[in-house]
Amino acid sequence: MIYDNNNGGTYGKYFVQELQVPESMKVPEFQEMYRKFANRILWIDGNVAPGAFQMNTAWYCVAPENGPFLNVHEHDHDELIGFYGSNPDDPYNLGGMIEFSIEGETHRLTRSTLIFVPGGTKHNPMRILEVKRPIFHFSVVTNPEYDGGAYK
Repeated sequence: MIYDNNNGGTYGKYFVQELQVPESMKVPEFQEMYRKFANRILWIDGNVAPGAFQMNTAWYCVAPENGPFLNVHEHDHDELIGFYGSNPDDPYNLGGMIEFSIEGETHRLTRSTLIFVPGGTKHNPMRILEVKRPIFHFSVVTNPEYDGGAYK
């Protein structure tokens, strides 16, 4: 049997094709601020697909006007964070500049980057300083729900 997209079958519930915003991010002020510079694509966690860990994806389209939008925080679970440029002819060129801090050590990124943040490690603030081309962003936390304080 062939199912179109995620409609039907035993495993259709594991195919996520519509954004389901988690409760912690439904704060209207946060949603309004986020939409000014980014387009969230998809979010998955244990509430969206049974047994899944948390992952979110977004396009950063412009640099926000004001400072960091993610606060310093830590969580018990490991996290993998990625920033990718959108030029297929030069995929390592980020097409912008992002500042990202781990334990108070700040790094300026201008190349496509993967960042591993071990559980219990303080990270952020994060600042999007420049966007010349859209930047694809994702984060994966090895927990069924997002447990950090970045969005509070």
